[in-house]
Amino acid sequence: MKLIVGLGNIGKEYEATRHNIGFMVIDELARRCGVNSWKTDRNAMCGEYRNPEKVLLLKPTTYMNLSGVAVGAYANFFNVDPEDIAVIQDDLDLPVGQVRVRRKGSAGGHNGIKSIQEHLGTGEFPRFKIGIGHPSHNNKAVIKHVLQRFSSEEQELVTAAIGKMADALELWLKGDMEAVMQEYNKKPPKVKEETAAPTE
Repeated sequence: MKLIVGLGNIGKEYEATRHNIGFMVIDELARRCGVNSWKTDRNAMCGEYRNPEKVLLLKPTTYMNLSGVAVGAYANFFNVDPEDIAVIQDDLDLPVGQVRVRRKGSAGGHNGIKSIQEHLGTGEFPRFKIGIGHPSHNNKAVIKHVLQRFSSEEQELVTAAIGKMADALELWLKGDMEAVMQEYNKKPPKVKEETAAPTE
């Protein structure tokens, strides 16, 4: 069994905010896999499908800072190893729309990840990160930033990143984490300036 956990905050006021990018990826996976029904159990909304093994899609209902309560409960109940738990998170240190995949790591100041580490007793679970940009190094500005919605200019980048992250997770389910990191940790190509076409 595999768990795919999207991090975010429940409630209409938080929908489509930067901190809820994990929920957005879960919704895209659910759409692709035909998951139409959700049950709320063990502090999470849970959708289920087979690929061919059972996959649970989770959206914790505890709010971000207590995400580990739900993840720990599911991991313990279904006896899922940390390496089989993919966590989708927002990342302040990446440009908007850039994706990065890590096999394990520290919380890096992310309270949702910190909570999961505490409840699993380890940081050795895969991280699927999407950049949301960084406003400044002022804590109040950061809090306001993560709870804001993306601008219209950013929306195209975010939509593309959500699709790319869903692709990465589908590849992860095939069991080759190394292939996932090689494919999705590539740096985006630099935009070349257009040159005028030669005249005849």
